Amino acid sequence: MTLANRVVMVTGGAGGIGTGICRAAAHAGAKVAVCDLDRDAAELTRAKLAADGLATTPVKLDVSDPASVAFGIGEIEAALGPVDVLVNNAGIDIISLFVDSDPDDWDRLIAVNLKGPLHCCRAVLDSMTERGAGRIINIASDAGRVGSSGEAVYSATKGGVIAFTKTLAREVARSGITVNCVCPGPTDTKLLAQVEAFDPKLHGALARAIPLKRLGQPEDIAGLVVFLAGDSASFITGQTISVSGGLTMA
Repeated sequence: MTLANRVVMVTGGAGGIGTGICRAAAHAGAKVAVCDLDRDAAELTRAKLAADGLATTPVKLDVSDPASVAFGIGEIEAALGPVDVLVNNAGIDIISLFVDSDPDDWDRLIAVNLKGPLHCCRAVLDSMTERGAGRIINIASDAGRVGSSGEAVYSATKGGVIAFTKTLAREVARSGITVNCVCPGPTDTKLLAQVEAFDPKLHGALARAIPLKRLGQPEDIAGLVVFLAGDSASFITGQTISVSGGLTMA
């Protein structure tokens, strides 16, 4: 699988899944922009990957702010060239029962998890349309497909990303752009640690419930993202693919 010389923009690139995607894309030959709200974390990811011989470019970017998105993409274009592949990976979660949740937290979840992908997609689509090519890969969650206790609003935002993916795929197909959605199941990241803190018994229960008998790792998601970004996936669009070890098969 090769992404040689393609410019890949990964939001939330300094997180667990984000770093895994950046690593896999760089291994495949891409020119990778590690985009993150935390510039220091993005630089740390760049240094970590550089130690493995992989070159990436850190970019500070707040997906909830259209001006920040536009500025960050300008930096990417100046350093690497136009974005060929957009991976909307940035996301946050705030664990609580819905009746205990705070409307201010709802707004933040929607701003990052739902409006973030909208801002980033809108910012790259004109250039992709002009060039007649592009790949957009939205990282949602199986919570958006089947729900998850303690994550009502999070699940709603991810369900919105899934619906947005399908509609956008229809709208831009004639321009040679594919849009697909990857839905991780329980994955061993800081976000899952929040779920464990909310319900200490859940971590072990999840691993036991997964048919493959282990939690997902960032690399499990990254491999699918690289595939969808490459030429072998040129006839795949509008799809929602679960990476859950068989936990969800609906």
